[in-house]
Amino acid sequence: MTMTSQEMLAEARRLTAEAEAAGIQLRALGGLAVRMRREVAHPLFDRNFADFDFVVSKKQRRAFESFMQAQGYLPDKPFNLLNGAERQLYYEGKSQVKADIFIGDFVMCHKIPLEARLSADPLTIPLAELLLTKAQILELNRKDALDLCALLLFHETGETDADINLQVIAQRCGADWGLYKTVSINLERARQFAQNESALTPQERDVILGRAGEILRVFESMPKSPAWQIRDRVGARVKWYIEVEEVDRDSRLAD
Repeated sequence: MTMTSQEMLAEARRLTAEAEAAGIQLRALGGLAVRMRREVAHPLFDRNFADFDFVVSKKQRRAFESFMQAQGYLPDKPFNLLNGAERQLYYEGKSQVKADIFIGDFVMCHKIPLEARLSADPLTIPLAELLLTKAQILELNRKDALDLCALLLFHETGETDADINLQVIAQRCGADWGLYKTVSINLERARQFAQNESALTPQERDVILGRAGEILRVFESMPKSPAWQIRDRVGARVKWYIEVEEVDRDSRLAD
């Protein structure tokens, strides 16, 4: 038994609301969060979702573990035992849909701190961080490119969290050369993807190209930390990203 996209959207909203009622800050990220923030229907960006992705505060981790089991989600005991302080896995009891939980920080190809930003929106992580979590993926696939383009198309850039906050992007990428490097590569990929995607109107294509270009221009003028400048001298000769391994699904729910 699987969940439809609408059922997963409803369940993500239910979980965040139930967590909030229990005093727990639970926020969605990933492709489902991109869809949750999109108010406009568009057939190019509509798709099914394989799992849930959430982040929860480090200081609320213990309360969250009890909360998830009370909501009918079974923990992946071996994975959580080894990784529980940073990341946890749960499976919905009926559908077996996976819930991938990041604790405090998002860590994949790059680390993006989220702990202090969970109050910016009641449902998802802020748009700036949502964009960064998509743009930090070294091996960008079509779904990730679509999510990145959707964020650029349906959300304006600005100086507050109501929009894609350019100040936050500048702060994160100005402190971390590796993150800046991968995000820059993927913004160019998003521009190329939009240029070649026939399902976009010329106006939609221009919006995506324009907003991606705006972020790239922010990178030119943003303050760079001393560590950023030192790492910039080394450049791409040395690996600038974290190697990501797929989670072994066969370990789930083992006793």
